Amino acid sequence: MIMMVSIFVVLLLISILTVDSLSTVPVAGKTAAAGCGRREAISKAVNTAFGLAVLLVPAQPSLAATGVPPTKDELNRIVVGYKEIQYLLENFEQETTTCRENGGECKRNAEPIRRALGLRSTTDPLFQIEKVFNKVKFMDLDIDLEGFFEAAEEWNSAMAISDSMAFISQFAEYNPGGGKDSVLKYLEESKKAVIVAESSLKKIMETLDLKEI
Repeated sequence: MIMMVSIFVVLLLISILTVDSLSTVPVAGKTAAAGCGRREAISKAVNTAFGLAVLLVPAQPSLAATGVPPTKDELNRIVVGYKEIQYLLENFEQETTTCRENGGECKRNAEPIRRALGLRSTTDPLFQIEKVFNKVKFMDLDIDLEGFFEAAEEWNSAMAISDSMAFISQFAEYNPGGGKDSVLKYLEESKKAVIVAESSLKKIMETLDLKEI
């Protein structure tokens, strides 16, 4: 809507200024000179119109929002997510095992891993947490930004590896040459990456002086 209004304003100003500018072009003289004068007048009118339009059109919200540091709630998501990863690692076998009711068969389930890493739902504390990490550079704090972003890159790498291993484990039993041992193998590989992710988050929290809960 703002863009349409901007275009309308520009066209309106061009039409007004062009008519006004052309009225000053001499009628007498050579046709070529008059044509040149008209072209100069139109060019001048266009430039003036766009200059005025820039002043009339309000700044876009997206541009105004740049350079915003993370909110207290966003930083708290790091702390809560770290706590959930700790719980997952302390209760890994229990959390990654699903049993049917009434003594039914139990199977290993990698979904709790993905949930703890913020890969399952928008309500997960660590969902797209890298966006919060990117805002840290705008915080008014004397912190080691280089160390912070190294930890953030380490987090992203560990999260991706853990997610891949967790995903593969869900189908490992049915792959050629696979079985329950293969499921356990990939779950353990996923867990190793979660341990690295936990370490990375701890470094990030220490850098930002965020206290554990």
